[in-house]
Amino acid sequence: MFKSLNFKATLVSVLLLLVFLAAWQLATLPAPGAVTGTAASAEQAEYMKMLGKDPGTAKSGGFPTPLQMGQTAWKHLADPFYDNGPNDKGFAIQLGYSLARVGLGFLLACLVAIPLGFVIGMSPLLRRALDPFIQVLKPISPLAWMPLALYTIKDSSTSGIFVIFICSVWPMLINTAFGVSAVKREWLNVAKTLEVKPLRKAFLVILPAAAPTILTGMRISMGIAWLVIVAAEMLVGGTGIGYFVWNEWNNLSLTNVIFAIVVIGVMGMLLDLMFAQLQKWVTYAE
Repeated sequence: MFKSLNFKATLVSVLLLLVFLAAWQLATLPAPGAVTGTAASAEQAEYMKMLGKDPGTAKSGGFPTPLQMGQTAWKHLADPFYDNGPNDKGFAIQLGYSLARVGLGFLLACLVAIPLGFVIGMSPLLRRALDPFIQVLKPISPLAWMPLALYTIKDSSTSGIFVIFICSVWPMLINTAFGVSAVKREWLNVAKTLEVKPLRKAFLVILPAAAPTILTGMRISMGIAWLVIVAAEMLVGGTGIGYFVWNEWNNLSLTNVIFAIVVIGVMGMLLDLMFAQLQKWVTYAE
């Protein structure tokens, strides 16, 4: 056990984390005789109460320490589902809104990109004809579509879903087309010899062979979608983990901003691990 690579990697990761926390603690220690914080004025305290915040946490007087971050994390984890109004919701509710937008936009992208990628991959003519359009649209930043989406759809939440859709389509489409076109000719010739019908060939021969490449495209798309939703929610506001970050920044609460950043990173890692496991299930050994 102690000689395994996984154990050694885990040990190194823990040591690096401890070194990082120690450096953080040393960097945020107040200088001798320095004022560690300033009390909120009466106006600031009243404003914080209107937002449903604790006036005692209005300003922390510098970058938060690991202990302050631990206290903030515990406060959020102790009651993640509270709802005190439009600008004061628990982080779990905000995270749920973001996951719902990402899930819906990603699902719509799957419904479009995978079938279309199949058709493009099986047709050299369509692949050459559509490639210029794909290469022009693919590099466009998803957020560049946001003004057009807001003008056309006239709904911020739906516009966020559209942005997720448009950024998720291209990696899935390209990887699906590549995976389908790269299926071994021998397998297709065997299916042709056995007179397998096109639909049956697509599901029993092409799809299993292209599945690892398709899952790779889906994994890349999910990573991009999770990146984009945070920025999109900062622009459109309302709800979501991106809006939570922007709202807490406006409240000058660095501890909440850092906590949200950690939550975003952990959730992104979990989504990536989920697709990595799906890739293992569909990958075959030749």
